[in-house]
Amino acid sequence: MAKSIDISTSKHHLKLFENGRLIKTYPIGVGRMVTPTPAGTYTIINKQRNPGGPFGVFWMGLSKPHYGIHGTNNPSSIGKNVSKGCIRMHNRDVLELAAAVPIGTRVAIHK
Repeated sequence: MAKSIDISTSKHHLKLFENGRLIKTYPIGVGRMVTPTPAGTYTIINKQRNPGGPFGVFWMGLSKPHYGIHGTNNPSSIGKNVSKGCIRMHNRDVLELAAAVPIGTRVAIHK
């Protein structure tokens, strides 16, 4: 069963798919105009629980260096363009997503 992630930066949502079927949609925060979330297709290359700093309870690094999907210590930032390019999620959502997707999962990011 192949899982994939589709991220819309303009709609502020992350969709989890399994074999092309939508499983769940999560609200996200994305990059500011001066530090936009990079469009493209990447893969999840690592995972870390409790990474420290502003990354909330979990970090999933992308194959685009220095970018990832992570939790946040600032839940009011979800739904906004506020990050330095990373994808922010509510802590409970990033834990659920991290448990559902393996390293190597494809992540497509677009407007």
